[in-house]
Amino acid sequence: MRIGVPKEIKPQEARVGLTPAGALTLIRSGHKVSIQKGAGLLSGISDKAYFQVGCELVDDIESIYHNSEMIIKVKEPIQEEYALIQKGQLLFTYFHFASSEELTNAMIKSEAICLAYETVEDKGKLPLLIPMSEVAGRMATQEGAKYLEKPFGGFGILLGGVTGVQPANVMVIGGGVSGAEAARMAAGLGANVTILDTNLDRLRELESIMPANVTPVYSNSYTIEEELKRSHLIIGTVLIPGSKAPKLIRKEMLSKMMPGTVLVDVAIDQGGCFETSEPTTHDAPIKIKEGIIHYAVTNMPGAVPNTSTTALTNATLSYALQLANKGWKTACDENTALAKGLNIVQGKVVYKEVAEAFDLEYIEASTLIR
Repeated sequence: MRIGVPKEIKPQEARVGLTPAGALTLIRSGHKVSIQKGAGLLSGISDKAYFQVGCELVDDIESIYHNSEMIIKVKEPIQEEYALIQKGQLLFTYFHFASSEELTNAMIKSEAICLAYETVEDKGKLPLLIPMSEVAGRMATQEGAKYLEKPFGGFGILLGGVTGVQPANVMVIGGGVSGAEAARMAAGLGANVTILDTNLDRLRELESIMPANVTPVYSNSYTIEEELKRSHLIIGTVLIPGSKAPKLIRKEMLSKMMPGTVLVDVAIDQGGCFETSEPTTHDAPIKIKEGIIHYAVTNMPGAVPNTSTTALTNATLSYALQLANKGWKTACDENTALAKGLNIVQGKVVYKEVAEAFDLEYIEASTLIR
């Protein structure tokens, strides 16, 4: 199969879809891998490193799309890429369709096969979302601690405090991978941490694995409203695969928070779990509303591309290899985890939550595979 890896052109996105190690595995399996020149530079990967493992280096993004049967990316295509996508071409990347009607309609029009990293599901887990969730969770605490500093408009509190001085209070909403990593990082810095979830089994698990300064609590509207009054940093990580995130903190709740509180919305890719969140970039990562700092960067792991690119390829490579070796139909027919990654196939929406988000016709993916 002819596989193309374009340079990411979303603002401030420094990751690349494939490492040289991943490319070598695909090449040794008989596939041709083309990399756009400069695609890996911001991740610390030179063109020479790709060339040495047998990749073809291509000057422009147009050639990558024109000559490839499968495109391996990191982020969803943006408007400049829509016209480059070909009918029947397989796109393997993060899409987060439920947060963008424009993207959804563009991919329907393209008649491409859109296989989304974030909805590949294996035994109830999201294996291609986990590595970036780990990165985003850890970054959420790191960024939150920074924006709590007074020069950024924050409350002016050190997350871990010092001798004789109380540490900051951190509330993490969502006990999944991102939430657990955020809580662990905050606890490691010495903060008082409350982590909320609605799954009692998960809360028991968190209680057994988290440090003593992390308190797992059952999540409901009352608890959230009470906790936000005393929290200096609030991190939202709630995820419903393929769907828009629920709005757990509403606009009217901002007035109940301490001025300078920081909200970090890790769920912003799926529309955000705070009503007042607006997507931001690494160039301008925060917005201040009613004295509350909102951090809602849509590609948080893009700020640490060296780590993120390697972690992503480690997770995606085995699936990419199946798609390349067998073709998307056979690979998805034989692997139900991959089949759940199909969102839009040749103009048809095959992921129920995406169809429901925009009131579109839904078709079972199995009818198009066999």
